[in-house]
Amino acid sequence: TEIPIIMISGHANVQMAVDSLKLGAFEFIQKPFSSERLLNFLNRAIENVDLKKEKRVLESKLFHSYEIIGKSQSIEKIKNLISKLSNTESRVFITGPAGSGKELVARQIHKKSTRSKKPFVVVNGALLDPQKYELELFGSENLNDTTNFGFFEKAKDGTLLIDEVTEIPLETQAKILRVLIDQKFRRVGGSKEINVNVRIISTSSKNIREEVDKGNFREDLYHRLNVVPIFLPALRERSEDIPSLLNYFSKKIAELNGINETKLDTNFDLFYKYDWPGNVRELRNLVERISILSLNEKNANINQLVQDSLSQKETTVDADSYENVLSYPLKEAREKFEKNYLTSQLKKHKGNISKTAAFI
Repeated sequence: TEIPIIMISGHANVQMAVDSLKLGAFEFIQKPFSSERLLNFLNRAIENVDLKKEKRVLESKLFHSYEIIGKSQSIEKIKNLISKLSNTESRVFITGPAGSGKELVARQIHKKSTRSKKPFVVVNGALLDPQKYELELFGSENLNDTTNFGFFEKAKDGTLLIDEVTEIPLETQAKILRVLIDQKFRRVGGSKEINVNVRIISTSSKNIREEVDKGNFREDLYHRLNVVPIFLPALRERSEDIPSLLNYFSKKIAELNGINETKLDTNFDLFYKYDWPGNVRELRNLVERISILSLNEKNANINQLVQDSLSQKETTVDADSYENVLSYPLKEAREKFEKNYLTSQLKKHKGNISKTAAFI
């Protein structure tokens, strides 16, 4: 616990006061003093403690609310890579489809790094005002002697995550490249060069190599950013992680909302037939939706709620599954059903043919 210390002495001198503050005292008061002055210091000390508690809560929500869940080969590889990156300053380029967890991986890299106590700043290249890219990245010095700090300065000594970096225009890309080379920049309208010590992590949901080949992204900047590449696969490509993710999100959502945990059938076929275009984010949203819909419902059919939720989406199960097979002759319909059934069972049994055969 962080208990604020107020040092009181009737034999004080400057050195004693300085030493007390260096050793962690919140304030130093020399006798005699008024009760109003002491109460003022007490109120400030309590306010300081409350702010620190609030800061911890916010940091917990940012960095500790969700973990990287899964035991698939691809996820284990990513976890090991994050551990290796903890003691380095290397730039990282994370690619993968939307909702696959790119920002979560970036936060985990920052959390485990030597910069973990410093700022973690996120700038989304797709959401920046096209007319103000440089102002937002580098800041500005104004005619009225005021200064606006850009994202590079806000992330001083910490980590700057440039999300969807491929959306930044070529002209601004050139200036970012210059910052990476020189380790300094000038604010818009400024003459003084600002030294920058920031770790850059970039992400993109596009094929970055294709963007380079099309001329949409500078190859020299790509090589500067892509020191350590990390690729996050789509959820459908690591379906063996779905049971772990379902259980984890169900428990976590219950904790965050103060409700009973929803028991999901992790063997329900639809979880494995569905294509998950929104990836892990979509799965998490589904679990939250089901948790809310089943709240205080004693006889809720969870699988039916899942099916109803997923059937409302444009992209649902495979086109040749369930009702659609009724449009084929019996022999062809049976073949299509068996193919889909076996594919689903293989996914549920993590590709283990022996276990799948024993089950079916």
